[in-house]
Amino acid sequence: MNKILAPYAKLGLKNHLVMAPMTRSRATDNIPNELMAEYYGQRTGAGLIITEGTAPAAEGLGYPRIPGVFSQEQINGWKKITSAVHRGNSKIFVQLMHTGRIGHKDNLPEGVELVGPSAMKAAGQIFTDTKGMQDHSTPVALTTAGVKEVIKQHITAAKNAIEAGFDGIELHGANGYLIEQFLNPNVNNRTDEYGGSIEKRAVIAIEMAKGVAAAIGKDKVGIRFSPFNTLGDLQVYAEEDVHQTYIYLAQEMDKIGIAYIHIGVSAKIPQKTLDGIRVAFKGTIILCNGLTPATAEQTLNNGFADLIAFGRAFLANPDLDKRIADNAALNTPDFATAYTPGANGYTDYPVL
Repeated sequence: MNKILAPYAKLGLKNHLVMAPMTRSRATDNIPNELMAEYYGQRTGAGLIITEGTAPAAEGLGYPRIPGVFSQEQINGWKKITSAVHRGNSKIFVQLMHTGRIGHKDNLPEGVELVGPSAMKAAGQIFTDTKGMQDHSTPVALTTAGVKEVIKQHITAAKNAIEAGFDGIELHGANGYLIEQFLNPNVNNRTDEYGGSIEKRAVIAIEMAKGVAAAIGKDKVGIRFSPFNTLGDLQVYAEEDVHQTYIYLAQEMDKIGIAYIHIGVSAKIPQKTLDGIRVAFKGTIILCNGLTPATAEQTLNNGFADLIAFGRAFLANPDLDKRIADNAALNTPDFATAYTPGANGYTDYPVL
């Protein structure tokens, strides 16, 4: 048997295969629904499913039709999904994604403001259901009290996730969203306890992880990082500072004892940073981005990663585990339907 299909005892998973979080924009009115339950239920070949980015609070809803986990109606909607996944003998973590300054006011409920570590508007545009592509809105800089409130919102959302039947939560500290905005000195120009040095810029991530671990259990907490990422109008800062940022974060996450660190890799990440994270963090490491079934197996055998996550391959192949087992060809994703409403390009991909 391929290692990727063998059980992973450390997290109690049936295999080493993870479905990566992917925004799919099917949550009408930001409420998880039956169509989403069908989608996730189809993909229970994964030992662990990490959901699409899910807002912990209304101001985190930067994109159209992304789900939240801050209302009872949303909790009830997620219960259908977690039940479907558990029937397939898989575990499921919800990814808590606060988009911060990446968003537009038209994608937020009335009276809710876009917020970020500073009042710096992100370059580029974002899709809205009201007027199509629009420039990002200018965020309101969070006060010190506002940052602490955001941390509380994540803790409450984690408790809501457990009520909804999730096995745990993943903090989204990658892809240019709120946590990573705080980590990046090109966006974070704060002078309070959440800005300045590497250690201060990392405080929000550490306080969130500590707070959530205390609320739901450290074994139910993961975090995603993307070192050297430039998504979301994040400019790379000094290489050694980036390196030290993620070594420090890995050390702090290890002290808390969270279940895993999920790394979105790119060619920009120096090997010394990956090696440093592996030395600093004794828990599970999930590796994602750009891997094929063949290279995934080799990567697992190389020893850095404990689990391998697939995004696009799971988008187009609900039965990815069976295709890996049979060495079968993979369906090609249709990116034109990646974020459109409805079943087309969502639950209608063919299986073997």
